[in-house]
Amino acid sequence: METNNNNTVNVMPRIGDTAPAFTAKTTQGEINFPTDYKGKWKILFSHPADFTPVCTSEFMTFGSMAEDFEKLNTQLVGLSVDGLYSHIAWLRTIKEKIDWKGMKDMEIKFPLIEDITMNVAKLYGMIQPGESTTSAVRAVFFIDPQDKIRTIMYYPLALGRNFDEIKRVLIALQAADHFGVAMPADWRPGDEVIVPTAGSCGVAKERMQSSEDEMHCYDWFFCTKKLNKEDVEKALNL
Repeated sequence: METNNNNTVNVMPRIGDTAPAFTAKTTQGEINFPTDYKGKWKILFSHPADFTPVCTSEFMTFGSMAEDFEKLNTQLVGLSVDGLYSHIAWLRTIKEKIDWKGMKDMEIKFPLIEDITMNVAKLYGMIQPGESTTSAVRAVFFIDPQDKIRTIMYYPLALGRNFDEIKRVLIALQAADHFGVAMPADWRPGDEVIVPTAGSCGVAKERMQSSEDEMHCYDWFFCTKKLNKEDVEKALNL
């Protein structure tokens, strides 16, 4: 919870909440979030500032993975508290001048929000005074097609995000929803999945429909079953 100078209180969004709505100017025109992306997964993420090295490495990585996220029916939306002209100049510099880890001529096509007032950053709890009062931390919000927040990640200013983990989480969330299962630690497509115990997670039906041959139970509360990589890839259009 954060109190602004005008004494209004912002309650940081939580997992399971409906994503707070806002209208904002971006490098791709004005957007109404999350309404404009109804029916899609959304990854809303913040970065501290334009023309900074860690943020540049992250945007180039997001740009290089844009097609992967598109295949996963996911819209990327970035944010920092810089202005629109700064955003445009920075993204142009990335495209025209930066060659990093074999990534070059990188054109960022997803919207980058102008948030000079920090209204959106405060709405989503991206301003954390213990880290900085003038820059957004590296927050990542995973929002599902029903506009519910499903996962939240926070990274400090000095640490770039793990993009392999961001993609893994997105795939795991989509697969868990599609197959009505839960995912064990470090799950990746092709690994076994957890069959929820009766009455948990609202998916006891999946357990009842699984035969003893399909499941391996380590104890009454911990049962897994095989989920073929091909089935996950087909279901998620990977």
